[in-house]
Amino acid sequence: MSAITRDQVRRYRVHAQQLDRSPRADRRPDDAVILDLGVQDTGPDGALWALALRGVPVGAHAWPHELALSWTVRGAPHAYRRADLAEVEQALRPYSEADAAKRVLSAARPLADAGIAVLDALATVSRTMRAVVDSPLDKGTLSTRMTAELPGPYLRWCAACGATHMYEMPFRLAALHAGLDLEPDTSPPVIRRIPGWPAAQMGMLGRTTAADDGRVDVLRALLHLLGPLTPRQAADYLDAAVRDVTARWPQDVVDVSVEGRRASMLDADLTALSDPPGGPVVRLLGPYDLFLQGRDRDVVVPDSARHRTLWPTIGRPGAVLAGGEIIGTWRPRAKGRRLGLELDEWVPWSSRTRSAVDVEHERLAQFRGVTPA
Repeated sequence: MSAITRDQVRRYRVHAQQLDRSPRADRRPDDAVILDLGVQDTGPDGALWALALRGVPVGAHAWPHELALSWTVRGAPHAYRRADLAEVEQALRPYSEADAAKRVLSAARPLADAGIAVLDALATVSRTMRAVVDSPLDKGTLSTRMTAELPGPYLRWCAACGATHMYEMPFRLAALHAGLDLEPDTSPPVIRRIPGWPAAQMGMLGRTTAADDGRVDVLRALLHLLGPLTPRQAADYLDAAVRDVTARWPQDVVDVSVEGRRASMLDADLTALSDPPGGPVVRLLGPYDLFLQGRDRDVVVPDSARHRTLWPTIGRPGAVLAGGEIIGTWRPRAKGRRLGLELDEWVPWSSRTRSAVDVEHERLAQFRGVTPA
């Protein structure tokens, strides 16, 4: 079993996630490997900034037609290649009834009490949602209409809203299974039908028994982009049941030891992990960038005292990445058409690092269409 250091893992992920790519104007908007897994679109910069950091020519207010946005993993909005959406829907179906119950969180109990299988409930919600969304609807309007269509076990009293409405996770997770996506740059989000959605997939939650999900395979994508990792870490990322993830674990994995702890890696990636490219890559990672989404936070940031700073429950900062190491945090400070940065340096920065951060500050300002302060 190969012994791997934290530094090797981080540098491998920088390269596997294409954070070391330079921008290129002729690159397609959907040319980024992280789209295989989905790119979380949370925060003011979100998915498009994550793609820009990987050399994709996109701006903050110019969502390319080649990309689509949908509620998927953990109920969060994620960007995908529009051409992949039908296959993404199949890949993200729950692995089993127990897995579906885990993914919908607190909504599982009232359904079980009413004798309704969660998979059946998700299918019912998705078919109902497809029928209701006959034209683009904002989230509040859709929620009101869905509440009128569904019986008690699907609904809950919300003290914050002072109203009865659907449980949130079934509402979000059913949307893609209904052939619906989100209109980018809308708040509240607008839900709409995906043109040309296959009729045979409408409200279908069934899966094959094969371990391979086909061209869109989230477990293989996780292993490639966030490996090495364990089935439990993959399940935590997906909000899935560990037993089901373990049962579908790819066969072509090898075990490695990361600082004495066993984890799995795709065999084809072992050479790159053992000798990852180096280099002084400096990036201003968004708060929900994939590089920060690994469930092995002690590998990403070995100093556990920094974890609460980088991953607070509310109001996450961005992270300053330098050569595979997180060396500080950043927060945007905008005034009119000028964008400043509030920086927290965890270690003393060299003049070269500081200059590189200045370059990335200018890059972020250009992405947002403003001037760096």
